[in-house]
Amino acid sequence: METLALQPGVLFAYIIGIGLIYFIGKVFVMPVKFIWKFIYNGLIGGIMLWIVNFVGSYVGFEIGINVVTALVAGFLGIPGVILLIAFKLFF
Repeated sequence: METLALQPGVLFAYIIGIGLIYFIGKVFVMPVKFIWKFIYNGLIGGIMLWIVNFVGSYVGFEIGINVVTALVAGFLGIPGVILLIAFKLFF
């Protein structure tokens, strides 16, 4: 009977192969996470803009929803809506 010894070249090939699989997986997963983060921030930001306008309509405070406010709320999420409120109050 032969012993199943792993030769150094085969072990090295396994390590390189696993490393390549890991690297390729990271390359494809990172953009998906990035896109989901923007979608999530955009939804939360849009909902927050809607809530601010809904509640603010009772006290005469509204933020116009246009391309700029949508992009700020979409990219930054809740902090973006807070930034828009601060700009509206102070400028």
